[in-house]
Amino acid sequence: MRGITLIELLTVIVVVAILGSIAVSSYRSYLIRTNRTEARMALLRVQAAQEKFFLQNNRYADNDELAANPPDGLGVPATTPSGFYTVAIEDYTTTTYTAVATATGGQTADTAACQVLSINQNGQRDPGDDSGCWR
Repeated sequence: MRGITLIELLTVIVVVAILGSIAVSSYRSYLIRTNRTEARMALLRVQAAQEKFFLQNNRYADNDELAANPPDGLGVPATTPSGFYTVAIEDYTTTTYTAVATATGGQTADTAACQVLSINQNGQRDPGDDSGCWR
């Protein structure tokens, strides 16, 4: 007899299914890490805009001035372009601020440590660089 048996066919299907599930989960993890770049870029944009705002106004902008166009604000939208993170300014004083990006939607499947990223006026990042969230 020539051909393949049903057991051989089922074995091949099982192997392909296992490899497919590994590939899909790995790809999903890669996408989540890639989407985290949006949060990092938004926070760095806020940091640069805050320094410019400080030079012009001798104070940092608060959350109400986040989305307002310069020179009255920072001109940074409250959500990232793809909508994976919301951006806000917390702990505001005239000489300090903390910009925070919080995961929304499907991005909440990210590791718990990386769901909220922040940076302050001194450039201190939270979570720290050893967490891998800022890479």
